[in-house]
Amino acid sequence: MSKSFGDQKVLDKIDLEVARGETLTVLGRSGTGKSVLLKLMIGLLKPDRGGIEINGVEVTGMPLDKLNRVRKTVGFLFQQSALYDSLTVEDNVAFPLRRHAEMEEEQVQAQVSALLASVGMLEARRKLPADISGGMKKRVGLARALALDPPIVLLDEPTTGLDPITASEITDLIADLRRQRSISSVMVTHDVHGIKGISDRLAILNEGKILINGTLDHLKQSRDPFVSTFMLRSGEVN
Repeated sequence: MSKSFGDQKVLDKIDLEVARGETLTVLGRSGTGKSVLLKLMIGLLKPDRGGIEINGVEVTGMPLDKLNRVRKTVGFLFQQSALYDSLTVEDNVAFPLRRHAEMEEEQVQAQVSALLASVGMLEARRKLPADISGGMKKRVGLARALALDPPIVLLDEPTTGLDPITASEITDLIADLRRQRSISSVMVTHDVHGIKGISDRLAILNEGKILINGTLDHLKQSRDPFVSTFMLRSGEVN
């Protein structure tokens, strides 16, 4: 799969596969196309060449009504959480349920309470996004991403902009939710240290290409100059 914006080639013949229940983390410097990759996966952008399959179904070029049905099976945690400013925490999480699930309001409220409790945000349910911290917004965004109980979750820089303690809390939370649910996930980040315990496989993206794809030990042993430098600067190679 390839994607360019004007003369800038962002992704160049990317080829990745994620198995059921697996967590793949795509690493790379800021501005290398990691977020673009996720947006292509969910159909927010279209590739110039190549295609995308979800559960064996080609979604590139799929009519919007069918694509929206596929999107219901994919949860998305946006980099900046993308909460609705005018809605409370609980209404942000309830939004996909009210819009897409055939549930009575009492059921919606019960599901929202369970989701917020699972991310430690139940006591903040009446607050607006402006009244909570960045880490708390990430937690609410994660709860909303899980609202429709999707089998697939995409995570865009889940720890970006957070202090080390809060970032660790978010990765621990993702690890706990991963153990509790059978979820296939793709995460993009530049934070190698924070995702070690929650990734089955890692890939490094640079200049539009996947340089390496494997376990953390595999990446550490790479002789590719960029991979070696990236791992060294991440504190993963002594």
